[in-house]
Amino acid sequence: MKDIYMDHAATTPMDKQVVSAMNPVFEDIFGNPSSVHSFGRKARKYLDEARRTMAKSIHANEKEIIITSGGTEADNLALIGTAIANKDRGRHIITTVQEHHATLHTAEHLEKQGFQVTYLPVDENGLISVDDLKNALTDETILVSIMYVNNETGMIQPIQEIGNLLKDYQKTYFHTDAVQAYGLLDIDVRENGIDMLTVSSHKINGPKGIGFLYAANDVKIDALQFGGEQERKRRPGTENVAGAVGFQKAVELVINNKTERNISYQGFKDQFISHLSNNGINFTINGDEKKAIASIVNVSFPGTNVESLLTNFDLDGIAASSGSACTAGSIEPSHVLSAMYGENDERTTNSIRFSFGIFNTTENIEEAAKRVVKIVKRLSA
Repeated sequence: MKDIYMDHAATTPMDKQVVSAMNPVFEDIFGNPSSVHSFGRKARKYLDEARRTMAKSIHANEKEIIITSGGTEADNLALIGTAIANKDRGRHIITTVQEHHATLHTAEHLEKQGFQVTYLPVDENGLISVDDLKNALTDETILVSIMYVNNETGMIQPIQEIGNLLKDYQKTYFHTDAVQAYGLLDIDVRENGIDMLTVSSHKINGPKGIGFLYAANDVKIDALQFGGEQERKRRPGTENVAGAVGFQKAVELVINNKTERNISYQGFKDQFISHLSNNGINFTINGDEKKAIASIVNVSFPGTNVESLLTNFDLDGIAASSGSACTAGSIEPSHVLSAMYGENDERTTNSIRFSFGIFNTTENIEEAAKRVVKIVKRLSA
């Protein structure tokens, strides 16, 4: 019995083309990109090319790309770096109740530092109201941080509308965690009025331990670490050249294959849900399917609980998740679903996230659905 991976929203396997792109760098490109000799210059050339590719993918300038260790560091830098650098202009920040913990816990940290944070609610489909955001804005608001696509439900927030609204608030920066959106949705930071944007390599079949924060040239941001003058003094430390090259290759692959991947993932989702529907189990989908990204579906199975579901799925070779991988070891109700339905709703403790990727096939999706049906029938009997 083959194991079937349906947890691509947590992390993705590295594409073989990414590994092939990185291997020569590991073997031959060992210079420090900050060094002026030939070894350093060669490393710098690889790093600059990777940065240009990342910038082009979101219609940004290469000087606006800050390479980080991943999405969490990028979110931290976006929130803390701009809050500290702009505290003389105001101390109010707006985010949502269902952000990834990389943003939520950072916002909570800033509250302890004397900043005021407004946590916008979401409706039962997991979407914020742009009117709620408008009503929350004050003369003290220096930052709005709203994720592009929710990592548990796949719901796509109205980023274009938010960006258009904030264009009238010149001193308020707009940050979005686009970790789940990047590579599947068209992202134009200029057109969408986005000042800062977070991307992580390991969500797009690239290496772990690297990501980037786009920060527009006019964003005033303080470094969180102290050391050298790398990343235009915004993120010190010798750069991960091999990781950047792998990340670059992953970016090229997702941008070039965006349409095909969306079609493929939506097909997997439709196939999976259709099989559940046709085999007599009780389930509901969390969120509005029409406003969700193709790669994620969050399913509630009444009469069951997350812990027993995940244990039995794992024993039967199905890798899925109860939500964010950062909290997968917790049996506490999902904070995302609690925000949508209320803390006492049974959907907060009986829902599973299935997420699709390039190594899924129609065959293993069909097999996975059969195993899920069998397990759910047994557990809910």
